[in-house]
Amino acid sequence: MVELFVVEYMTALGMTMVLLFLDSRYSKKRTILTVYGVTALIMAVVAAIYLKFDFEATLHIYSLVVHIPSLLLLLLLSRHRGWQVVFQMLSAILFCSLTQQGARLIFYMSDNKIWVLILSYVVLSAVIIWFLIRFLRPLLLQTLLELRRGWWLICVVMATYYIIIIYLIPDYSWNTWSSIVLKPVISLLMAGVYCIMMFFFISIRNEAEARHNMQLSIFQLSALQSRMEAVQAAENAIRTERHDLRHRIQTVIELVARGDREAALDFLDAAQKRLDMHKAIRWCRPPVLDAVFSSYFDQAENQGIRVDAKISLTDSLPVDEGELAIVLSNALENAIHANLALPSDQREIHCKMVGTPSIMLEISNPCTGNISFDINGLPMAQRAGHGLGVQSISAFCRKNGAVCQFDLTDGWFRLRLVL
Repeated sequence: MVELFVVEYMTALGMTMVLLFLDSRYSKKRTILTVYGVTALIMAVVAAIYLKFDFEATLHIYSLVVHIPSLLLLLLLSRHRGWQVVFQMLSAILFCSLTQQGARLIFYMSDNKIWVLILSYVVLSAVIIWFLIRFLRPLLLQTLLELRRGWWLICVVMATYYIIIIYLIPDYSWNTWSSIVLKPVISLLMAGVYCIMMFFFISIRNEAEARHNMQLSIFQLSALQSRMEAVQAAENAIRTERHDLRHRIQTVIELVARGDREAALDFLDAAQKRLDMHKAIRWCRPPVLDAVFSSYFDQAENQGIRVDAKISLTDSLPVDEGELAIVLSNALENAIHANLALPSDQREIHCKMVGTPSIMLEISNPCTGNISFDINGLPMAQRAGHGLGVQSISAFCRKNGAVCQFDLTDGWFRLRLVL
């Protein structure tokens, strides 16, 4: 029965890794229920085969019973297609094999103690799952969106490992040289190759983030320039109004002297409205943030999006103003894009930001469709080229010790950030 326990445990672990590598196009709840529902069916089939035949027969057809249904499940749930899905499946098999080979090696070195085998499986599984959730999954999901070519070549390398482990070394006993030494060595070599691929994925992510941040920096410079031009234009207009002030005062004096007070008040009211039209709105004292708010709020209003903003910031900030401006740019840009999918009468953005006792930001907007969140609570990108803004905000929070929360409630998407 120990053999059956190991097979069933590895099946459940393998399907869990399939779930971790999966970039589902469905909601988190639906995805989890579907994956573990299929897992229960597969485990029942594996148990039936084991009880009817034997351990060796079960292992010989294991790939047909487990791996093929898992691949079909990935094709059904994943938002990706083609070689990317194959890569997700082969990655799950690789890390599952690393757990299995490591546990076998420790079991053999412990003089075949069953409790050591069970403990090895539990500890190695926990370490690998933590690694996948903490590091590899976010990196892989971003790479799947950014890297559009070359997946077939990566899959060829990993498929070679799969064929060697499953078919060319079909030794499933626990006391032979090929099972104890050869398979773990090959698995470690493949893990090294996978590490090289991870460095490649990291370079792709860094390049995409650098390109995105450069575009945002260019936009911020443009926003600052536009803001300065607007302020200059307003100052020129006010200077002209001030020059004409003595003529207006003379006109008002004349109207009052004639007893036409209503006309005098109307004349003053019209002059006040002209001054207000030229008055530049200043959202906050930090100049870069003020330019970002002004630029995106103007852009939103030009798109027919109503803006409700309450900004209260001090002159000094606890973080770099440029980095915080990138966070605001990303958040407001995402909010504007989400509003463009709505009818004009439903478009609006609410923005609240205070600087004391700490920086607190909340940006909310209505949205359509269903937004999926990953295990870390970050909204997942819906298509290629998207999702960098969320990753940039997340990176800012990690660097500066901030806390951010993304939420979708009653058709409203909210970003809350506390620094």
